[in-house]
Amino acid sequence: MDAYFLTARDARRMLLSRGAVKLNLDLRKTNRTWEVVREGAEFIFPDGTRVEREIIERIARDEGSVYFVKDGKVYKAAIAGEHFYKLVPTIPPTIEINGIRMHRTKGVNPLQDTRNKVNTVKPKEGETVLDTCMGLGYTAIEASKRGAYVMTIEKDPNVIELARINPWSRELFTGGKIQVIQGDAFEVVKKFKDGSFDVVIHDPPRFSLAGHLYSEEFYRELFRVLKPGGRLFHYVGNPGKKYRGKDLQKGVMERLRRAGFMGVKRVEEALGVVARKPEKKGGRD
Repeated sequence: MDAYFLTARDARRMLLSRGAVKLNLDLRKTNRTWEVVREGAEFIFPDGTRVEREIIERIARDEGSVYFVKDGKVYKAAIAGEHFYKLVPTIPPTIEINGIRMHRTKGVNPLQDTRNKVNTVKPKEGETVLDTCMGLGYTAIEASKRGAYVMTIEKDPNVIELARINPWSRELFTGGKIQVIQGDAFEVVKKFKDGSFDVVIHDPPRFSLAGHLYSEEFYRELFRVLKPGGRLFHYVGNPGKKYRGKDLQKGVMERLRRAGFMGVKRVEEALGVVARKPEKKGGRD
């Protein structure tokens, strides 16, 4: 394994051990366990890395972060740049940017949240999917597991870097059925040919951070790149949520219709909206 991952819970178990302790060190991506041996004031990982007790004590106090051991050193799965990014030890992990989590974690885990979204459009074997806002890539991975080829876009290189660290995101870069594109979806989508995709899954950041991805102009581009009969899912968030006094979900639905979409309706369990592009003239709508 490239790295061994630790949470506060793992660190507390290590501190309670007297000799050796078996731990899952891949954030429960698998059920496998590895043995960590306590020797005096140090803990020895399977690759021979020795970590001082003081560092493990510090990890044990940090409930909201993920740490990993790699190449003989301990790192926090976090990046400080224009914003502060970190992996949060939900299972599977979510990403937090300036304290805002990018997945729903109350009453649902990020994997269930992802499946709820993907189930609204049901990608099939041989179809092509556009995932407009990659994040940790769970949507792209789930769609590819159903046999689809996925093109996924991520604007922020720091998010891509955390995805490379996260064991739950590994299939983004190793599965062979996913292409990762770095860029702003608003600009990247303009480069695709008409009718390139069977499915679009649009899960943008909140409106206040990326209002252009909720615009009618962008929806017209999504309409253009969908094949006739193509399906769209658009995550919006809590029904009735207001932005500057206006119902955000209602506004999304109105703009989708003006962009040409049919069958626009809410999907409560996925906190979003589904729509489709009409079939070719003469076909069945």
